[in-house]
Amino acid sequence: MRYAIFLLMMCLFGCSDATKDGEASPEQVALGFFQAIYVDRDVQEAMQYVDAPIKEVLRSYYIAPSVQRYMLNLSMTDVTLSIEDIDIDFFRKFSDEVTVVVKLVGKKAGAKWIDDRSLKLKKRGNSWIIVEIVPETGKTNVGAF
Repeated sequence: MRYAIFLLMMCLFGCSDATKDGEASPEQVALGFFQAIYVDRDVQEAMQYVDAPIKEVLRSYYIAPSVQRYMLNLSMTDVTLSIEDIDIDFFRKFSDEVTVVVKLVGKKAGAKWIDDRSLKLKKRGNSWIIVEIVPETGKTNVGAF
């Protein structure tokens, strides 16, 4: 009986989703990037979440509306963000690469618009960084129907 209780306690404490201090999860990094571009409209703030090649591209656009239009192919206002999907869960501690899909709800040209964008992140040391903005594959807007 003691072994069963010990095993149960190990499972409960070993499966914590909490991150160490100063360590952001992939979801937090993805949401932080989109928050900076769509809500705060601050390209400098967004640069902390991306790898060097993407930083260079961000620097060339200067302002958030240009990043929305040319890098993300989605100009929107009044945006709210949520995590749509993430391709890791239980084995997060053992994975060094992850794809996060972020759902964006807002207005495009004054009309309600719902869309999503995917980001690939890699673990560098103890932190996650965006290494690719995944190109869209012909998805259609759910809010337009």
